[in-house]
Amino acid sequence: MKTDNIYKPAYDFAIQFTSSHYENFPVVSFFIPHKLKKHIAVIYQFARQADDIADEGNDAEEEKLQKLKVYKKEFTDCLSGNCVNDFWGALKNTIDIFNLEHENFYNLLRAFKLDCTKKRFQNYDELLKYCSYSANPVGRIILELYGIKDEKIIPYSDSICTALQLTNFYQDVSFDYGKGRIYLPEDELRKHHVPENVFELKRINVNFKSLMLYQIERVRNLFVHGKNILKYLPRSLRFQIKWTILGGEKILQKIKDLDYDVLNNRPKLSRKEYLLLMIKALI
Repeated sequence: MKTDNIYKPAYDFAIQFTSSHYENFPVVSFFIPHKLKKHIAVIYQFARQADDIADEGNDAEEEKLQKLKVYKKEFTDCLSGNCVNDFWGALKNTIDIFNLEHENFYNLLRAFKLDCTKKRFQNYDELLKYCSYSANPVGRIILELYGIKDEKIIPYSDSICTALQLTNFYQDVSFDYGKGRIYLPEDELRKHHVPENVFELKRINVNFKSLMLYQIERVRNLFVHGKNILKYLPRSLRFQIKWTILGGEKILQKIKDLDYDVLNNRPKLSRKEYLLLMIKALI
């Protein structure tokens, strides 16, 4: 398309930007049809840039919120055709081509705003609500990019995305605490007799292990439920999602292999593990 040619440099940068960031799963892999890669990349760039505003640097909370407010306005303006640069132009082009729901993008921005203000979660339901903003919109956008409109598979997509988000939280327990956040529900901390100073002291005990075991088993069940989506997906997307799920499950296994010591370790996948999981997804 003509507009694609206009924004080719912006799309090329988005692919480069996406490839330079570590994730537990490959965002733009060879499973993704070539025609979709640049669109997925520019959507990833949209989310990562907002995430960096909320998470990176030493800005005060108010300054981060102000930057996110500006970012949200630039997004709203771009939807109306007022794009301040080619990145926003490319994003609008992608949204228009695939008729993507604007609400999913606004929910992502809502999650990044919460990252600046919400540091604790009273219970699991509150955490799930956060995931409905921070994670689930991503899966819904991917389905839209593939032209999949089947409402009955949305719960499966949401389960996978929530599971991946929670897996990332468990992977980053120490990192998040360094930023003042705890993504383990407060009522479950009390139930397992884990005081907050455990995170500061980084001393693993039987209570903390029990807490993490409980979290991980619950996430495994989310992955099991989410796998029901695979039979509804086209071949290339099915392999991509299966690979992604395997990556999440591998991180959970690594946490277990560390005897749940995520306070002193951050498990991540190596290139070799990526390759082995890809082969597993294919067979």
